[in-house]
This record gives sequence, C-alpha cells and structure tokens, in this order.
Amino acid sequence: MPHLALYTFGVLKAPLADPGRLTQEFYDSGEDVYREIGRRPGYVAHAEPVDHSRGTLFDAGWGEWGEFAVPAWYGKGRTAETTALAATLSLWTDLGTAFDAIYTGLHRAALNRRYDWFERTEHPVYVCWWASDDAIPTWQDGVSRLEHLHNQGSTPHAFTFHHSFAPDGTPTRTAGIGPKSDQVC
Repeated sequence: MPHLALYTFGVLKAPLADPGRLTQEFYDSGEDVYREIGRRPGYVAHAEPVDHSRGTLFDAGWGEWGEFAVPAWYGKGRTAETTALAATLSLWTDLGTAFDAIYTGLHRAALNRRYDWFERTEHPVYVCWWASDDAIPTWQDGVSRLEHLHNQGSTPHAFTFHHSFAPDGTPTRTAGIGPKSDQVC
C-alpha cells in the first residue's frame, strides 16, 4: 500500500543561527512537536540528518532521503550562519492521520504562531503525494512536487489536503478536511 509523502517548506524571518528569543522558541517548540508527531497513529518516518546536526541543513548527511534541496524561490543563505528556512519531509499511512497530526496538538499550536517565525509567501508551503510502500522520498522529490503544485495546482502528482487524490489518482475527500486546511508549516 502506498504511503503519503508530505513535504513542508517555509522561509524564516531570522536565520536558524540567530540567538534571539523567537528563534529559540521555534527550536524548542519544534523539538516538542517532532516528539509528539512521532507517536501519532499513521506516522511512518521523517527525514533527519544522520548526525542529528542543527543549522547545517545543506551540509548534513540525510542518508536515503537524499541531498538537501530547496525550491528555486528560496533566496536566503545556505551556510550555518545564514540559512533561514524550515523544511520537513515525512511519510504517513494515509491522508486522514497526517491531517490529524498536523491540525491538532502541539503542531496546531505552532501553526497558530507561524507568522511569528515565518515570512508570508505567495508560494505553497506544503505538498502531498503518494509514494510506493518501498520508496523513501528524497528532498529533491519534495521540491519538485512543491514547485509542480505552485505551477500546476493540485493534481495526482502533487496536491494539498483540501484538493487531494487517492493513490489511484481519483479525487478524494477526507472527513474533517475543509477549505481552511491549506496552511501547513
């Protein structure tokens, strides 16, 4: 059975290395969110650096998740001192469990504060797609799907929770997913 792949991407207002209060709050909440999400029903796995480094996304080793990549529209730094982005890449058993994990609990609380940390953008901040059960999506897969979503809108190749598709490519609707559900970070 295919897994749902979910890639998120946001441009931060301050670099990851910024010593300010907001950056520290973002880190602290992120660690708690990851712990909670990792215990959620339907969670399969997420990309994390092999050596668990912080602030060196472009230089980290990501194992089978591939080399770290970002959308073409990201225009900030790429060093440990200048990188100003947050990105996730995860696998889920289905749309409903991923949606529930994103829009409840600690992640919901973090979403409520997203504009404290992230710049507003005209680009999509997340994308979903179906990956075969034996495939591990790469960062480049996530970037190309997000760019496809930006350019083409929701299709079976790249979609949102609100405009989603079943693994066979037919449009689908998951209970609890409505028009206000297209903001994820």
